[in-house]
Amino acid sequence: MADATTNRHLSATVLLSKGLTPGKLRGLQRISNPNGTLTMLALDQNSSMIEMAQKALKGKGQDREPTYEEVVEAKLDLARQMSPAASGVLIDAYYGAFSAIATESIPPHKGLLVRVEKSGSPKNKAGGPMGEYEPGLSVEKIKLMGADAVKLLAPFEPTEVISAEHNLAFIEQVADDCRRHDILFLLEPVAFPIHGEKKTDKSFLDRKAATTIESARQLSRYCDVYKAEFPGTLGHGSDSQLTDNLHALSEASERPWVLLSAGVDYPDYLKQVKMAMECGCSGVLGGRAFWKEYFVQEGDEARSKFAATIGLKRVADVDAVVREHGTPWFAKYGWSKDDLASIRASEGWHFRFAPHAKAAGGTGGHVVRAGEVY
Repeated sequence: MADATTNRHLSATVLLSKGLTPGKLRGLQRISNPNGTLTMLALDQNSSMIEMAQKALKGKGQDREPTYEEVVEAKLDLARQMSPAASGVLIDAYYGAFSAIATESIPPHKGLLVRVEKSGSPKNKAGGPMGEYEPGLSVEKIKLMGADAVKLLAPFEPTEVISAEHNLAFIEQVADDCRRHDILFLLEPVAFPIHGEKKTDKSFLDRKAATTIESARQLSRYCDVYKAEFPGTLGHGSDSQLTDNLHALSEASERPWVLLSAGVDYPDYLKQVKMAMECGCSGVLGGRAFWKEYFVQEGDEARSKFAATIGLKRVADVDAVVREHGTPWFAKYGWSKDDLASIRASEGWHFRFAPHAKAAGGTGGHVVRAGEVY
């Protein structure tokens, strides 16, 4: 046993001051690489995945939507073939979570994140999305199914006040539920067109970086990991300006942040990742950039081969960049691995933990006495 007089220990309050209670910390460890960076694969997309599959079916003369079973099998196949290169996998509950757990398509040693929001939430008159829970789902249910983290997509445009205030209240509610159930919370705000805009319009492109940075400034405090868009658009502004935007995003985010892919082509995403990792980003949570050509492959065997070769290599190549150049989540807080190894909780901490939860023997402190077995 180490001599307590010679070893300097940090109090667990350094974690608690950042909201990292035991369940949240364990979830963060589970979704991270060993060095504290994060390489996560997103398979929670429902609307876009169904649209891709429907387009592929139509090209083969079948004018229909994919069946529930077809979507399930596609998600399981993508998870099975590509998760070996990821530290965690994000999936939805409706099609994916239970089947992915049962089949080990998401292996037990990989982090499991589950989406809580409804896919395709309603919009107000200005085109602002009004976020809602996935029907039949809750933070509590996600915790009970054994997930490591809850993910919430909450579109956010600070200048569209009705949607912004609605989604802020939604974010606060999910954050409260995640604290109550001690599960990691990953928040994903994204910019959106308003008043009839398209994402290709100059007005949207001109404000996207400012929206992304300001959203981080307002919202990152509510979560444990912040999932951000690239603050700008490749080809719309210089690389120097984009780098400045990335530094501003890192400074604005109060939590470790990871980069989403937003469905861009893989070469563009790889460039975005390389730029982001040099500017304080801790990793990725990418989806369609890795696998969007999956549905155009001819037949089940060809799709699986695509995921197991091209898709897997894309994740592995991004993972190499993330591990080498990303900022470990703990470094965002100014900690090292040695700092974490020195942390100790005080005697009786579990009496103070989760005071709302049922406990035996009351909620006061207790000192172990001679003859008591612990």
